[in-house]
Order: sequence, then C-alpha cells, then structure tokens
Amino acid sequence: MMYSPRFRLLPTTVQREAMDWTRNTVRQVYNHGLREFNNIPDDAGTLRQRVWSVRDTLPAMKDWWSDLKHVYSTVLQKAIERIRDNIQNLGKLKAKGYDVGSLKWKKPREYRSFTYRQSGFELDKKSGPDGRGLLVLKKLKGETREIPIRLHRDLPDHEQIKEVTLKKEPTGAWYVSFCIKTDEPEKPDVEDITPGDTVGLDLGVLNFVHDSDGRSVGRLDLSADRERLEREHRSLSRKQEGSNNWEKQRRRVATVHARMTAKKQDFKHKLAHFYTTQYDAVFAEDLNVRGMLESPGNARNKAEVGWRDFITILEHHGDKNACHVQEINPRGTTKECSSCGVETRKPVWVREHSCPSCGFELDRDWNASLNVLARGLPKLGVVHSEETPVKTVTAVDTQNVSASRVVETGSPCLKEAASAAE
Repeated sequence: MMYSPRFRLLPTTVQREAMDWTRNTVRQVYNHGLREFNNIPDDAGTLRQRVWSVRDTLPAMKDWWSDLKHVYSTVLQKAIERIRDNIQNLGKLKAKGYDVGSLKWKKPREYRSFTYRQSGFELDKKSGPDGRGLLVLKKLKGETREIPIRLHRDLPDHEQIKEVTLKKEPTGAWYVSFCIKTDEPEKPDVEDITPGDTVGLDLGVLNFVHDSDGRSVGRLDLSADRERLEREHRSLSRKQEGSNNWEKQRRRVATVHARMTAKKQDFKHKLAHFYTTQYDAVFAEDLNVRGMLESPGNARNKAEVGWRDFITILEHHGDKNACHVQEINPRGTTKECSSCGVETRKPVWVREHSCPSCGFELDRDWNASLNVLARGLPKLGVVHSEETPVKTVTAVDTQNVSASRVVETGSPCLKEAASAAE
C-alpha cells in the first residue's frame, strides 16, 4: 500500500526564501504548461500523450528561461504532469454529479507545493540530536540545501522513497511528505471471523460515535477555538487587504484554522486506530453527507463533525491494521428495533428507543449501531454461531400490539443464554 507520512521542516530564513523561489518558479511552469496544453486540439491524442508532449518541451525552455536551470528536472516534470492529475480529478468529481469547470492559472497563494520524484533528494537520519535529521535537496537555489527536519516518528519499513513533496501551509510553516510503498498486511479470512470480533458504528451529532458494544464517544469541544477564530476574523476585516498588518493577521487566522484541523484529525486517527486494532471487522454507516449538508437546519454541526473524512481515515487504518471496514446502508437503522425488527418512528429529540412490539428499550444510537452490525455481518459474509440463540419476538396481531416469543439462533444481539429464554 502507498503511504505518505508527513514531517515538519525547520528551515532557516535563507532556506525559506530558496524554497519560496522554487515554489513560485514551478508555479509559473505549471501555468505556462497549462496554456500550451490548452492550445493542443483534443483529437491530437490521449490526455497522457498531450500532457507528455508539453513536458517534452522543458529542455528547450531552459534556453530562454534561465531560472529553470536552478530547478531539478523531475520537479519541473512533475509540475507539468500535475495538469493530467488535476484533469482526471475533475473528471471524477463530474462523474459524481458535481458541476466542474476547467483548469485555471494558479495564483501565488494557490500553488503551495513542489515534488521531487525518484531522485534529487536524500534523507539523513543520523545528523543532529534524537528526533532530528536533514533533508538534502539537489539544485535548491543557494548553498544551503540541507534542511533540518523533525522526525517525530520512524518511517515504516520500505524499499525506497518514491516521491518527496514539500508544501508551505497558509501559516507559513513548511512540511514534507515521503511517498513510500509498504507491505499491506493480510486481512483475516472471513470464515475465521466471529460476531464477537466485529463492531457496528453509529455516527451522530450529539455523540460522534456510538458502537454496538455500548461505548459512546463524544464530540470534540471546539467552542473556545471557534470563539478565538471569530475574534481573529473580526480583526482581519478591519485591516487593509494586502498590507503588512493584514498579512500578519491572516497568518493568525490560518494558525487557528490549522490548530482546529489538527485537533480533529488527531481525534479521528486515534479513534480509527483503536477500532481497527481491537476488531477484525468494523461496520460504519454510508451516510449521504452532501444531502445532509444541503438540507436545512444545523448545517455547521453537520459540516464540522466530518463524517466522510472519518470513514476515509477508518478505511486507511483498516488497510494498515489488517481490519475489514464495510460501509452499510443507514436507511432505517434508527427506526428499526434491533431486537425484533419492528420499525418505530421517533423525532430527533427522542434519544431513547422503546419498541411497542417487544418492549425492548435502549439508547437510540446504541440501537442503531446494533442494526448496523446486524446488516454488516451478512454483507461481509460472517456466519452466526448456532450456539448463541436469543430471545426475540414476532408480532401476532395487527391492531392490538402483542407478541409471541420465540428462540432464534444466530442473532448478534444476544441478551440471555439459551437456557434462560422463555
């Protein structure tokens, strides 16, 4: 599997200026390549062939654009290839129903990274104290090419580093990502997984996650950060755009945004790591987040919680920790009784599930997570053990609610032993 760990760079002022110069030069190459690409007819070849024809003009460009001689060749090539990647990404969004346009020239603040591919870099882990190292880059303008790096963790086992991407965040901080290929651990066979090794997750607004084992994980409290963000934004609005004071305040706003994003990412990664290391299979709701955001009411809470981002992170940790991650259709999981299957409508403010058919009572989100688990087991192919019967009920009347109790095998919602079932 492809893996891109990210580390903080600690460049000097001179190195910052050199990396900024390289980033801006690569941006201009991208804009020039995009103009040349747009002049090529669509019937002149495939997307790859047209982009490669623009890339092949880079050596000749160095004759009249002397600045390109100070930028490593693969960095320039990757800038042109980014045109193809961006067009393919727009095509994927269009296939999902998004209204996308065409690529445009990048402004200085919009183009924040450049990439070394295969060569032109070296990672020296032995220089400096523990947790520090040096990233050596070729053809970085100036003589200071050894950039200090903070190695807060070890790189996973790998054969070689495929790519190195340097990115400048809106806060002004520089980071580097190493693209490496690691061995993907083999996930356990479905035949060897038991219902006790699985868990269902219900994603909510009041609580971030409620699982089928009864755990409830609350949402992050970002109220203090949100208040500070509002204050910093008000201060930014009072300054003249483009001035030095405006730039300083813009970085303060970006710093608050970055801190909030880091908190949310750290929370989701730790939660995903816990579930994918404790269980062999995790089932989560496949929520239509876009439709939920377009519906009226409570939009900020829905957008801030980041359900889709968490599912993506969960799938990544599933591949890394050899855990099956399945998305389940969430329709009716809240209404359906996890004990008997009878659907009961209830408003959002009703937080307890009480079945009028069998009398089963449970927390609303816990009940939904049990339904997610029950739907996920057959989808993955996990077979219920016949040694775990459970007392369930079936409705026998249509007008007056009454029930006949039966003993059913294979239920993931076991409440009593078989001998205790009535």
